[in-house]
Amino acid sequence: MKSPNWFAVITVVLVLGAGFLYIRNHTSSTPLVNTASAANVTIVDGQQIITINAKGGYSPTSTTAQAGLPTTLRIATNSTYDCSSAMRIPSLGVSKSLPPSGTTDISLGTPAAGTINGTCSMGMYNFNLAFK
Repeated sequence: MKSPNWFAVITVVLVLGAGFLYIRNHTSSTPLVNTASAANVTIVDGQQIITINAKGGYSPTSTTAQAGLPTTLRIATNSTYDCSSAMRIPSLGVSKSLPPSGTTDISLGTPAAGTINGTCSMGMYNFNLAFK
């Protein structure tokens, strides 16, 4: 019987291990997917609250909310040390450095129908809030 090619075996093991680590580190309880859903929107006492998670990007990246309601954007961080911790909404003149962990509330006033776009300070990660 021929002995295995150890170089090939080690290469396969390293590739599988790197793939496992990549998937494990890029999968969380709040996946970064493009969803247009109101699952992250609540209305409490006439105040609309949109919650977005910031870590390795913004999740969800797309949110649909109700126009004409006083609105607060709540950004949640949890051990966030990447550029998504420096969030900007250029059209509103908002620029915030977010804490590594916690929540930051940003008043959006009473948005009319339309879309508000946000981004990280480097422009790598974005999100949008569609008001209808």
